[in-house]
Amino acid sequence: MTIRLLLADDQALVRGAMAALLGMEPDLEVVAEVGRGDEVVAAVREHAVDVALLDVEMPGLDGIAAARQVAAQVPSCRVLIVTTFGRAGYLRQAMAGGASGFVVKDTPAKLLADAVRRVHQGLRVVDPALAADSLVHGDSPLTDRESDVLRAARSGGTVADIARILHLSEGTVRNHLSAAIGKTGARTRAEAVRLADDHGWLLT
Repeated sequence: MTIRLLLADDQALVRGAMAALLGMEPDLEVVAEVGRGDEVVAAVREHAVDVALLDVEMPGLDGIAAARQVAAQVPSCRVLIVTTFGRAGYLRQAMAGGASGFVVKDTPAKLLADAVRRVHQGLRVVDPALAADSLVHGDSPLTDRESDVLRAARSGGTVADIARILHLSEGTVRNHLSAAIGKTGARTRAEAVRLADDHGWLLT
């Protein structure tokens, strides 16, 4: 039986390379490609997709949110996250959201094809290094509001800028920044943003 695949990645060259590699497998067929996360569910339905391979960072909707939509609306389709961003926080969110697998883009073609087959069979496939990292770092220690403040701080604006964006007082923003810096073990606001991003804690 041929396994019908959807590739979702905002980089056309990456999609093309993956389609070419997976298309060489006799039991795999790429039947749809999209460049936005908010196009995934419609394409899955239209093309009767068996396994959707999703990148994490895409316009419209990130891959983890798209995975949640697929799991809720088209549960017959399995989701395999294939991303450059091998972050433990992303892994935990993806698996909690209904993805069946999580691998990084430098996975050899044969192993990627095998991951697709295993996911299609109902098994879970996780990059072993990421799995270990996920156990070390655990869930995000940040509250939702602390995460909001760090996301708003990415642009490097002032406390007043962040307060205006989030409709908070400057004192409240300072308190949340201080808490986030402490929880991430950072020394500065910029370092807190970087560390939280590295762990995958700031994905919306």
